[in-house]
Amino acid sequence: MDYANLSVEEIKRQLEEAEDKKSELKKMLEVRRQEGKDDVVQQIKEIIFDNGYEIDEIISIIAPKRRRGPAAQRKPVSDRQYKRYVDPDDSSNIYVRGVLPGWMKQKMKSEGYDPSSKEDREAFKTNSLRVIEG
Repeated sequence: MDYANLSVEEIKRQLEEAEDKKSELKKMLEVRRQEGKDDVVQQIKEIIFDNGYEIDEIISIIAPKRRRGPAAQRKPVSDRQYKRYVDPDDSSNIYVRGVLPGWMKQKMKSEGYDPSSKEDREAFKTNSLRVIEG
């Protein structure tokens, strides 16, 4: 279709029709996907039963139950704020948490700290690095 010769009203009407079709297609896609899920579930059930197992035996292996204790109420990782430790001599050297970077191990050793000692690591962070929250 040549859209160059359409009026503003005709273009708006065409857009509305396209949106209606898009909405309709999205609904049909979801219906087809659900039908597909039902077929997959049936196939999985047949495989489980044909091999002499119960559904619970296999599902517990595939998708173990999640803990419902205090760990379940933890903040998502994206919401957590960690201290950032910055080397005052080189601001591109930043340590957040986890494995010590090479620059930090080297600097600790040069200042007489033992990187394998938790107490020394904490003392080094306190005495030799700048802290930036979150």
